[in-house]
Amino acid sequence: MRSLKKIIVSLLMGAGAFLTFAANAQTPNAQKTVAATKSPTKPVAKSAAKQEASKPVQEVPLEPQALSIAERVHVGNLPCELGASVRMTADAQNPGYFNLQGKGYKYRMRPVSTTTGAIRLEDEKAGAVWLQLANKSMLMDQKNGRRLADECAHPDQVAVANDMKINPPPALIDVNTTTSSVQR
Repeated sequence: MRSLKKIIVSLLMGAGAFLTFAANAQTPNAQKTVAATKSPTKPVAKSAAKQEASKPVQEVPLEPQALSIAERVHVGNLPCELGASVRMTADAQNPGYFNLQGKGYKYRMRPVSTTTGAIRLEDEKAGAVWLQLANKSMLMDQKNGRRLADECAHPDQVAVANDMKINPPPALIDVNTTTSSVQR
């Protein structure tokens, strides 16, 4: 279904470009007219571009529910599987927002409520999702359908994971229950 949509969009874009080209080709002075209507652009000074990039991003203030989720997010350098690590930092200028970076990626995350109780942060533009469970965290790329980092753990999560090994939680479906309650 997606590939069909992409093909249709490509065909429409190609047809539009052809029609624009054909219309311009019919006018003998089309190139002169187009050149005359273009406004000259001023080159942006490099220092001005750097100043713009260094300004803190002002985000939309979050709702109280999102802020309560943000209070439970683990920050710091979190080691992950296979020697990888991610760095989660809270944005002091914009409460509830986080910057997540690792090898080859950088995301601007904000909390999203869930029905499961897991902590979920998203970078909607990039399609990145950070899931924080009691015993580990993971970073997923929703656009490409793959995990970027797995088994990431804050020291608090490591403690929970170790406790789960010693005292495993009960199974959701226990097959070793007695059938006396089923029999009449």
